[in-house]
Order: sequence, then C-alpha cells, then structure tokens
Amino acid sequence: MGKVHGSLARAGKVKAATPKVAKQEKKKKQTGRARKRYLYNLRYASLKKGTDTLRIKPNSQASQIAKKEFKEAQALRISRSKAEKG
Repeated sequence: MGKVHGSLARAGKVKAATPKVAKQEKKKKQTGRARKRYLYNLRYASLKKGTDTLRIKPNSQASQIAKKEFKEAQALRISRSKAEKG
C-alpha cells in the first residue's frame, strides 16, 4: 500500500478554521424554453441587429458597456412611464 499524504490528525483543518458565511439569495435561473430563448438572443440575435459581421463576445468589455447602457436606458424608460401614470 502507498503512503497517505500527511497524517490523518490534520485532516479538515482548513475547512474547520474557515468562518461560516450564510448563503445569499440568488435570482432563479431560467429553464426550458425561456433559457433557450435567452441563449439565442445572446448568441445570434445580436448578429442580426448589427451591421458588422464580427460578433461581440458575451463577456467582452464592449458587451459589458452595452449591457450597462441598456439597463440604464431601460430604468429611465420605466421611471418615465411611472411618472406619466402617477
């Protein structure tokens, strides 16, 4: 039999010394048809919108900025529609 790496007396020392952090609530992930639609829009719909043939990769800096601008514009539209109603 081969030797064990280190003695068993030291087993689990890192996990035991690590402070316990409560799990955060996360948004529910999309499943089924909704997820497939999201992936299609992410991968292919952006190709049809743009005029250039090069695709912006989903985690690129340009994509991050575009997503941020889109969310800000969307929030502005929502706030305007609430102001008009109220």
